[in-house]
Amino acid sequence: MWSVWSGNGDAMTVGLDAVDRPVEGRSERSDTGDGGVRQQPAKTRGADGGEPSILVVDDEEDLLELVRFNLARDGYAVTCVASGEEAIKAVRRSPPDLVVLDLMLPGIDGLEVCRRLKADPRSRDLPIVMLTAKGEERDVVAGLDRGADDYITKPFSPRVLSARVKALLRRREADRVADQEATLEIHELVIHPGRHEVTLAGRPVDLTYTEFALLHFLARRPGWAFTRTQIVDAVKGEDYPVTERSVDVQVAGLRKKLGDHAWYVETVRGVGYRFRG
Repeated sequence: MWSVWSGNGDAMTVGLDAVDRPVEGRSERSDTGDGGVRQQPAKTRGADGGEPSILVVDDEEDLLELVRFNLARDGYAVTCVASGEEAIKAVRRSPPDLVVLDLMLPGIDGLEVCRRLKADPRSRDLPIVMLTAKGEERDVVAGLDRGADDYITKPFSPRVLSARVKALLRRREADRVADQEATLEIHELVIHPGRHEVTLAGRPVDLTYTEFALLHFLARRPGWAFTRTQIVDAVKGEDYPVTERSVDVQVAGLRKKLGDHAWYVETVRGVGYRFRG
């Protein structure tokens, strides 16, 4: 049992049976006032064009089911795990579009999970909503300092959670579109992701899809060193069946096409590669 906020601002106790009925009397279709019905507004699509996927992390089974029910009813594909270790594995196995994360977890706590996800290039931009009973100012500050994008304290309103999730997903989609439209200029190199075009010293460079993705990934963070595994995950996706040697082959091909500017892509001994800033 736990408390959530009702629509009139009062706290109410909710058990597992609450997931069998709409919370706060809200249905998926609502009256328009003239006898008709109003459909729920269209939702932001996920990174793969389908339903946005959300990972919910909490060690309270009843709370997991409540959050899962309400988010699934809003049209999201929801996965639930009960520990920090499971959360990190789930994100690396199949990155969601957003994470709802409890702070107090067995083993690796929520703050450490957040820190690790934000430190990993594969999940750095993943929106994270902290949903926790720790509502002191220092707890909120600690969560936001670790990289959380929003912080909701228990007891909470499912409507507020849904609204915050929707807002973060809209913002992430807008950032993704802007990133695709933005032209990246560094040294004498110009990269346009949307048009999949690269020019070097004013001349077009003909790159394969993989070479383009590799160059764009490195050039977005000049000076950052990435391992071969991180490069494969970013360019091809998690667990793509290639060897580290294949990354070296792609880098060699990219350098050849960069010609006199091959020095842009630098080997970091014992680590991998980086784009010189």
